[in-house]
Amino acid sequence: MTAPSAADRQLVRLALERAATAPRTADVPVGAVVAAADGRVLAAAVNAREAAGDPTAHAEVLALRRAAQALGTWRLEGATLAVTLEPCTMCAGALVLARVTRLVFGAWDPKAGAAGSVWDVVRDRRLNHRPEVVGGVLEEECGQLLRTFFAGHRGPGAGGR
Repeated sequence: MTAPSAADRQLVRLALERAATAPRTADVPVGAVVAAADGRVLAAAVNAREAAGDPTAHAEVLALRRAAQALGTWRLEGATLAVTLEPCTMCAGALVLARVTRLVFGAWDPKAGAAGSVWDVVRDRRLNHRPEVVGGVLEEECGQLLRTFFAGHRGPGAGGR
């Protein structure tokens, strides 16, 4: 796994800012940002499953959709997806299919993570695309946002995306 750069930390900070808006809608505070190869932010999103009543409205999927719209293509080659929580299998699959070049994330997800903790979808050699992965960026800040949310909304130890 690659060490995070200053740009990686900045992208995760932007995702954290986005994630902080999620509790207003009772959504789990996960934020995602997609940046082009030149560092320009193409899209950002926050979990919106509760707000949209959509089981696929994870921050990563929404950010990927918006980035594809901004570029006019589904191929996000050269792009970095930065997210506050290790992607689940759905989101990991989506970023692989979108040809995202780099995945940068904050907190590890020991229950449903698919970028190295529970599964490693993003580096599965059977797939035709494998992004570079940088995990644990601003891990404590990202994890604390989630712990605070779950302590206030579902009680200690509650989980779920």
